[in-house]
Amino acid sequence: MNTHLNELVVLSALDKSIDDFNPLIEAAEKKLARKVTKRDKVSEKIEAINTQIKDATTKIASYEEQIKVQNEQMTQGLSKMDAVKNEKELQALQVEEELAKERVVFANEEIERQNGVLEVLEKELELANKEFEKIDAETAKVSLDVSGKLTSIENDKAKLFAERERKTIAIDQKVLAFYEKIRVWARNTAVVPVKKQACFGCYMKLNDSSYAELIKDETIKTCPNCGRIIHLVLQKEESEAS
Repeated sequence: MNTHLNELVVLSALDKSIDDFNPLIEAAEKKLARKVTKRDKVSEKIEAINTQIKDATTKIASYEEQIKVQNEQMTQGLSKMDAVKNEKELQALQVEEELAKERVVFANEEIERQNGVLEVLEKELELANKEFEKIDAETAKVSLDVSGKLTSIENDKAKLFAERERKTIAIDQKVLAFYEKIRVWARNTAVVPVKKQACFGCYMKLNDSSYAELIKDETIKTCPNCGRIIHLVLQKEESEAS
């Protein structure tokens, strides 16, 4: 294998090692995102319960105000009794009093019902707050773990990037440009081995002519089927690899 091709094989392996960190980063970030999403849902639940509690409390205050108004009306109605001049006026006052009493009864029933709603909501809020505390603690722990993993990954990547930089400086720039051009679309399969006369990038068999040329000529070759840079792996090397 000529020097330039050997350098590209090494560089390709480095690039693959660097890119192999991406799934690890994504997995760590997804793990944290799942916890954050779960915590946010509990937080939204707490907010919804607090809104319902506020609504029930407002209704109770409204019904209490209605009772106060109706009681004042009934008091005023009693004071008007002395000034009643005929049966018609008396009946009108009695009707007003009955309506006021009905409104008071209804308001008291609604206050009782809303208090029942409040009792249920407060229990739900207590449970939701406990759930939030638990998931918040879990999220903080996962966040710390993920932060540690990401820091470790970034340190390892930095070492590989530094090594990659050293390698690329030593490579002929035309050869490097050629490699980078193929890597744009082939990613980590820009440089692939040929085993048993097959390209391990597209898994197509090389024709006899192309394969013979690959064996005899050590210059950089590309697969005639897919265009990736190829290098020959001899049977002895295959056996050692396995």
